[in-house]
Amino acid sequence: MRNLNLNKRKSLGQGMTEYIIIVALIAIAAIGVYTAFGNVVKGQTGAMAAELGGKDGAQAAGRAKDQGQQANTRGNATHNLGSFQEAAAKGGHQ
Repeated sequence: MRNLNLNKRKSLGQGMTEYIIIVALIAIAAIGVYTAFGNVVKGQTGAMAAELGGKDGAQAAGRAKDQGQQANTRGNATHNLGSFQEAAAKGGHQ
């Protein structure tokens, strides 16, 4: 009977550990996405807030579009150890 209770505790602990690992991986992915597209998200949110407030959100939407194009350009750039030093000197923006 003791072995049965011990195995049940191990099983519950294993499930919790797997859950924590999955949550951590999702958090890391979300941080990566926000780092890449943070300005785009901020611009789109600003445009929606302006529209909901009864103002013209076209300027904020235009900024979001520009930031999206810049993110796309950075994403398509070739990254290697040679360009790493240049990007680090510019603060990560190429």
